[in-house]
Amino acid sequence: MSGHSKWSTIKHKKGAADAKRGKIFTRILKEMTVAARMGGGDPAGNPRLRAAVAEAKANNMPKDNIDRAIKRGTGELEGLTYEELTYEGYGPGGVAVMVETMTDNTNRTTPEIRHIFEKAGGNMGTPGSVRFQFERKGYFAVEKSAVGEDRLMEVALEAGADDLQTDDADVYEIYSSPENFEQVREALEKNKIPTVEAKLGQIPSNFVTIDEAKSKSMMRLMEMLDDHEDVQNVWTNFDVPDEMMENE
Repeated sequence: MSGHSKWSTIKHKKGAADAKRGKIFTRILKEMTVAARMGGGDPAGNPRLRAAVAEAKANNMPKDNIDRAIKRGTGELEGLTYEELTYEGYGPGGVAVMVETMTDNTNRTTPEIRHIFEKAGGNMGTPGSVRFQFERKGYFAVEKSAVGEDRLMEVALEAGADDLQTDDADVYEIYSSPENFEQVREALEKNKIPTVEAKLGQIPSNFVTIDEAKSKSMMRLMEMLDDHEDVQNVWTNFDVPDEMMENE
């Protein structure tokens, strides 16, 4: 999983989490609203909502914001209705990209996502064009300052996690099957190990190595996608060259 780890390392080094707190809140609020609409407003009986609430708390979101998002989902409060859409495409160098969105206006979002791909030297593909290169997995990020590696490995693997990666400078990355996602999340919570991310994601089955110039274009594409208000997650299979890591 080194490519994913390297990309997250660069994001951490750039301070993206702090700089985009407003964007982080918007993404989590949408997730809670949709999760509540689909599975009910009680986190105890709705694993997807429970995971979103846990992420909200990990990012210090006020309780009132959490409650309002859930009530918008259940219909107790008026709010926008979001539709989940996943776009697939190729970045510079033929890198596979999957973009998960939540939008209240597909007529706006689709052409805007297509324009971002084209502006960065990529192109949007048809449904299914790159999905086969990814596997749905549970993904957790835990700050290294929060727990020791041996302890985290013991808790995660006992709960059914598949792998623990330590390549990232700031966080441990844990991967699980979708079926074991909830029990791993519960084990971390029970052992008071906070997560900075906990989600089901599209993890690449293999990585594509591209040169430094294409890597810079690829990171520009990811940053532009990440900045779009309707984008929830971006998944890709490119591996960042070591020389770029040294320059960061």
